[in-house]
Order: sequence, then C-alpha cells, then structure tokens
Amino acid sequence: MSARTLLSARGLVVDRGARKVLRDVDFSLSEGEVVGLLGVNGSGKSTLLESLAGLHPMTGGSVQRNDRGFETTVRDSEGQRGDISGFGLCLQTEGMSGDETVLERIRGACRVAGLADNSEALNEIISEWGLGHRADDRICKLSGGLRRRVAVLSAIVPVALNSEPSVVLLDEPSEGLDQSSRGQLLGWLRALAMRGHGVLVATHDPEVITACDRTVTISETSELTSKVQESNLEHTNLPDPSASEYHRELVAWTWRLERRNPIDTIGRGVPALVALLLAFTLSTDIARSSENYDLLAALILTPAFITAIVTPAIIKRLAEERAGDWWRAMTGASSRGWFSIMGVSLILPLPIIYISWFVIADDTALEAMNSDVMLWLWLFAFLIIDLSVAASALHLMVSDLTRAGAVAGILLQLVLIWPFLQMTSALTSIMSNGMSFELALGEPIADIAIAWLTVVLLWAMAVIIPED
Repeated sequence: MSARTLLSARGLVVDRGARKVLRDVDFSLSEGEVVGLLGVNGSGKSTLLESLAGLHPMTGGSVQRNDRGFETTVRDSEGQRGDISGFGLCLQTEGMSGDETVLERIRGACRVAGLADNSEALNEIISEWGLGHRADDRICKLSGGLRRRVAVLSAIVPVALNSEPSVVLLDEPSEGLDQSSRGQLLGWLRALAMRGHGVLVATHDPEVITACDRTVTISETSELTSKVQESNLEHTNLPDPSASEYHRELVAWTWRLERRNPIDTIGRGVPALVALLLAFTLSTDIARSSENYDLLAALILTPAFITAIVTPAIIKRLAEERAGDWWRAMTGASSRGWFSIMGVSLILPLPIIYISWFVIADDTALEAMNSDVMLWLWLFAFLIIDLSVAASALHLMVSDLTRAGAVAGILLQLVLIWPFLQMTSALTSIMSNGMSFELALGEPIADIAIAWLTVVLLWAMAVIIPED
C-alpha cells in the first residue's frame, strides 16, 4: 500500500514584486519520509517552504493538507485559507519574541498544535538538548546557537508528541547548531519518519542531507528534480504522544509578555496622561455652560481616544525575528483578527475616562450637568476598547505593506476620527439632556450605535480585505 500524501502543492505560482519566484510548482510530502529541499541561494527554497505553510499569497495553484484523514486547503490563489494547526514550523530566522522563556516557547508551540501539557516529557526533552538549566531564562538572554535549538524544538516537539501523522517544515535547521545538537537533530528527523510523520527540510548541510529519504532540487526556473536515496542513520527514541487539547495560546502569549514587560500599557498610558494634562489646561479657559458642552465632551474623551490609536506593542513583538510569521502560519486565516484583539488595552480606557471627567469638570459643572453622565461613562470606555480593536487592525494592515512607513499608511488612522466625533456628540447630548434611547439621529443611543457600527466596519475592512 502506498504511503498517504500529507501535504501537496499543485500548480503553485508565487510572485515577489515583478519577479516570479515559483512557477507552476507541483510538490508532495508523504507520511514516513524526510525530504531534503536543495538548491542554490535565491532559487526559491524558503519561498516554497513558507508557501507550504500558507505564509505567501499565490498567483496560481493551491496547497492542500491531508494529515487528519481528510483534505483541507492551507491556501490557494483565490484567497481561501484554512487551518494549519498541528504543523511544525521552523523559519530561517528564529520566529520568537525575546521576552518568552525557553519552556514557555516550547510548551506554547505544543498548545498551539492542540496538545495537552506533558510537563515530564517537555522537561526531559529540554534537558536532553542541553537547555534544562536555561528553561526559565528569557530567549533574549540566550546565545545564537541556543536560540536556534529552541526554534528547532518548537517545530519538532509538537509533532513528536502528536499521535497522528503530521508535517514538519524546517528551513536551515542546522544553521548555528553545535555538533552535538546537529547529531540530535538528525536522530529526531529519522525518529519522526519512523512514527509516520512527514518532514521537509530546506538545507545546504551535507549531514542533514544524509538523513533524507529523498532529495528535491529546485532550479532557478522552478523545476523540481527528485532523487530517492537510503538513509542509514539511527533514530532517537521519542517520548510518548500526548492527548489532544485545544488552547487559545495566542491570548496567553500576549498576556504573559505584557505582564513581564508592560511596554503596551506604558506606551499607551504616557501619551494619555500628556493628553489629559493638555486637555485640563485647555478646559480652564472654557466656561462650564451648555454652549460649550461639545468642547468639554471632546476634551474628556480625547485622553482615552489617544490610548486607542497608539501603535500597539504587539506590532513590535510580531516583527521581532519574524515571530508574526510563525504565528500567522499557526493560526491561519484568523491571524490578523486575533492579533488586532490581542493588541488592545483593556485596562486603561475606563479609568482614563473617569479621571478625565473629574479633572476637567469641576464641582460647579458636576452640579449643573445631568446626573446621567456618571451612569453612562462606562459605555464610552467600552466603545473606546472597540475602537482600539479597529485601530490595531489598521496598524497591522499598514505593517504588512511593502512601505509600512509611508505617509499614506499613517493617514489611514484618520478614519477613526469619525467614530470619535459620534461619541463626542453622544456625550454632549447626555451632558445636556440626559440619556435617551430613541433611535433618532442626534440622540445619544443613535450616535453610539453609529460609532460602534463604523468601528466594526473599519475592523472588518482591515482584517478581511487585505488578506491577499
């Protein structure tokens, strides 16, 4: 009986600008084999491997997976994207944030793959690879060789612990490894094949090539030449597979990094406090009368609005060593939506709005203004949080552009002024006449609804339209 195909590309065409990097490529990876992807620099090895992981838009063709008993689309030229969880992926760069610890990274990779925690097995593997004494150290404190070990383990451990045949994609995994680690890598490659997993490794390393059952050479014209060979290398004994369990590891990853290094809270909080001081200074020259409620409402909402539109820290964290590409591959089509949600500050908007109210509105104004304001300020905080989700999505969309720093990209943030003006109008109405639930233009609830719908549409545009 022939081996089952786990991953395949059909008629794959991938462009980089005006240059066609891959032209009508057909490729397949079967269970129980290690395939070496060879070729000169610039021939498209990394592009093919990353396209198989769903990372690149395709001008033609599709990538299919069949490692779970049924065929699903990883990505195709029509923009369709599917789930890739369960794959192992090691990019040419580490694909990790420096604020993660060694154990968190490897355990997180297993969780993303849908595996339950197996602490005993993970500790044993980490020690076997010479990282036991560094398990709780941040990755940024490791040498280049140790970081490479962690990146490789993040790709092969989730598959090793998977009881079902799956796929491992490795781009130059031996680069930077010492001789001992290279030997372990070769043993693991053979052991993964013995378990029925399929491994594709892009490499120039002659030692890694000896671990392959088949080599595929890609030419500069995207022609693939396959050659079968026999590997006599011994395999390593792998730990027993774990039970399957689904986790939203991206949420935990974001929270851990922010708790350890709160650059997002600080990056949003400092501009908000500066805006609050400026708003207070400006408000001292404004009479607290109904004629000026619109100006006061704008000043009250501005500091919280600033927290929403500041570039979220997740942009920087995803750009670090291509960590974002690793997460995009693991989370598939839903990546930008999840990134935008994870880029939001849930802590600052509510206290900032109430602080702004008490700082800008003095005691006399509090008595004159409608008492409904205090009862409904929380609603504006939640609107600011929703607006922050849309702003994060816009930042992520701009960061994916070829010229992310272009002025045109920055100007996209100006569309967020419209929902802010609607919120200002709603707060002005509440300050003047109290809360009203009439669905008529100019009424608070109608302005709030328009602001919310605008935010949702902006988020959808940033998340869905630019996917390809």
